Amino acid sequence: MPGISVVTDSGCDLPPDLVSRHAITVVPLTIRFGSEELVDGRDLTPARFWERVASSPQLPETAAPSPGAFEEAFRAAAGAGADGAVCITLSSSLSATFQAATLGAQAVEGTFPVTVIDSRAVSMGQGMMALAAARRAAEGASLDEVAAAVGELVATTRIFAALDTLENLRKGGRIGAAQALLGSLLSIKPIIQVTGGTVEPESKQRTRRRSLQYLADKVRQAGPVSNLAVVHGQAPDVDELLGLLGGCSDEPPVVSQVGAVIGTHAGPSVVGVTFTTTAAGV
Repeated sequence: MPGISVVTDSGCDLPPDLVSRHAITVVPLTIRFGSEELVDGRDLTPARFWERVASSPQLPETAAPSPGAFEEAFRAAAGAGADGAVCITLSSSLSATFQAATLGAQAVEGTFPVTVIDSRAVSMGQGMMALAAARRAAEGASLDEVAAAVGELVATTRIFAALDTLENLRKGGRIGAAQALLGSLLSIKPIIQVTGGTVEPESKQRTRRRSLQYLADKVRQAGPVSNLAVVHGQAPDVDELLGLLGGCSDEPPVVSQVGAVIGTHAGPSVVGVTFTTTAAGV
């Protein structure tokens, strides 16, 4: 039985095998390198993206999907016999994707029920919400029940990441060249967090190893957690972080690669954790 369809966008960084296994529809963003436009995930894999970024003096630009792309996804779900769709998007504070999805939903209003949810998250924080929604839908949950389950995760999902380089922040004009050089000489590894839908500095660690331990400590300090995931931009030491996270959750963490949408700003070898706490205030 088709039941409720789950739609998200390519900022979710969900591994392709999970997307396929749980029948999640991913609407891609567009990545622009100068005048060249590439469709995220279709024309540009994470590996190819990192190759392009390494040789480009400027950062690429990302563009939200069109409302029509979401409308097409919703109509396809209706055509497949779904009873409705829950669409989970990148944080509306960081992307116009939520607005595009909302307009796409309005285009099918009256013929196919769609609930669009602002994840207030990025990467696998958003991805784990889509995955949880798909699992609830597979259990036969209604549109309202699936949406309510996602709403709880929006309030309780935490995201922390360690940047390995300040170069992307320099390329993006976020910090000056001198500050980037000084930070690199001092081996400073900024820790960022997603809070209230925006990306904020959380702390600074003096070495890569300390930054990995700091991420693991954040998970442990949160107490019992669920929906644990690790996401990284081809980080060579991701296994070290996974070892530090041993025993933090009843289920092994989902591991995924950072794609072009998030990787543009986070830079190579970024590594992050996302998880759900037992209380919104944690």
